[in-house]
Amino acid sequence: MNITVAEMKANVSEILRKAANGEEIAITKHGKPYVKIIAEKPAKKKSLHGAMKGKIWMADDFDELGPEWDEYIK
Repeated sequence: MNITVAEMKANVSEILRKAANGEEIAITKHGKPYVKIIAEKPAKKKSLHGAMKGKIWMADDFDELGPEWDEYIK
């Protein structure tokens, strides 16, 4: 769809709605291409499940307290 800047000013809501629905809008100024409006494609959401696999390491004894804690756990 080609429209002029004046038509864009007069019908901005309608034109943006059409663009959001996938229609490509070309705006002309003095008969020459000026701006093109297209809907932005939503970004694909990347799954976070397993994203840190192999990047985190935990010692087998991570939950065992050392002798320096003996006075606190009596």
